[in-house]
Amino acid sequence: MSRRVFANQTKTCWVLKCDIRKFFASIDHPVLFRILERQIFDTDVWWLLGQVITSFQTQPGKSLPLGNLTSQLLVNIYMNEFDQWVKHTLKAKYYIRYADDFVFMSQDKRYLETILRQVSRFLEVTLLLQLHPNKVSISTIASGVDFLGWVHFSHHRVLRTVTKRRMFKNIRGFREDSPTAKSYLGLLKHGATYNLKIKTHQLLWESLRRRLI
Repeated sequence: MSRRVFANQTKTCWVLKCDIRKFFASIDHPVLFRILERQIFDTDVWWLLGQVITSFQTQPGKSLPLGNLTSQLLVNIYMNEFDQWVKHTLKAKYYIRYADDFVFMSQDKRYLETILRQVSRFLEVTLLLQLHPNKVSISTIASGVDFLGWVHFSHHRVLRTVTKRRMFKNIRGFREDSPTAKSYLGLLKHGATYNLKIKTHQLLWESLRRRLI
């Protein structure tokens, strides 16, 4: 999408990046039930959903348990209201969402500034959610956009600095065939990480050598 907006480097690709404040803790139960009742008609399923949704509350009528598989499904159903509004009312062409993180892309920075106000209003009025004031930004793809653990550019992505530091700290003392090491090595397959892979393998080999000595 960014390459299409970038138009072979002839246009500037602006990216509006947003994050919802206290996402799972802010899911409103009455709103979620109203969304579900459009499609769920079986009384047993309805009872079970009620048990799951109301089993965890940080405040009356709010929140879903972070990490539950049911919560991941339910928040996507919840945010589908936003997705449909974005595509059919806002008619945004370049839009990506993963849980509570989402981006809009455009050649027009003013357009992104305008829809930001509309986005904020829809979330607050319809879904009772608020954007995180410190995690909303408009920047160019050329300068790099931090999204879902990676810093994205028009033709490649690099691992976020804090993720690199955490990875190097966590793999010390592990073997290369350990679940932790395999997880990080799998992560490194998804970006421009050639030098990181070399350093990671070196750290894992040093850990193994120290144990053998």
